[in-house]
Amino acid sequence: MASAGRLRRLAGLAGDGLLWAALALAALVLWLPHSQPFFSSLFPQLDRPVYSQEPFAQLLWQHCKLVGLSSAVSVLLGSAIAIWITRPIGRQFRPVVETVVSMGQTFPPVAVLAVAVPVVGFGELPALMALALYGLLPVVQGSVSGLQSVPESVRQSASGMGMSPWQCLRQVEVPLALPVWLYGVRTSVIINIGTAAIASTVGAKTLGSPIIVGLSGFNTAYVLQGAVLVGMLAVVADMAFERLSRLAAWKR
Repeated sequence: MASAGRLRRLAGLAGDGLLWAALALAALVLWLPHSQPFFSSLFPQLDRPVYSQEPFAQLLWQHCKLVGLSSAVSVLLGSAIAIWITRPIGRQFRPVVETVVSMGQTFPPVAVLAVAVPVVGFGELPALMALALYGLLPVVQGSVSGLQSVPESVRQSASGMGMSPWQCLRQVEVPLALPVWLYGVRTSVIINIGTAAIASTVGAKTLGSPIIVGLSGFNTAYVLQGAVLVGMLAVVADMAFERLSRLAAWKR
């Protein structure tokens, strides 16, 4: 029986797309520094076909850190805004808040970086500001949609049971809104993974560094290496959120 259970667990792991995607990303990061023969055959005209200014593992970590920090700001701020404008005290401000947040995403991240750099200088801080602003709209939209999807009869039942507005929000509305909220967070994070590559234009070290260096030096191999890593990271993150969404829907 124990061996049968182990076999079922192994079969489950074998069919786990998230695990395989994460392993593929890790293998790619480890293989790229040793991939010169491969890229030399693809781009024989290039003297240095493999990006080597920073280790790919370090760039991946810095990219994930920047996306994680900016997404955390977007999620915390966006969720707080959504809760405020769906309560009686802030409902009248909802059109203004949604307009302002929507306008924030209409500005290209490069424009935000260009404005932020003279104020705070080069590095990760302007990139963090731009990514947090750019990822705010999906979180606000997802949070508002999730909270509004809770039936009014459920709120009235919670109130009739003696729950305070805060208890109703924490114990009833938030759990029911979680799947839709997660969809907004998922969209925000995926957007930030791709947009974070632009942060290398202001001195932040990310997976966009090979892309920026490759574009400025007409090195297609560098661009390809950075783009594939960014794409694989986005796939892993998307599959992870898909798993979380299924888990949240199952627990409802």
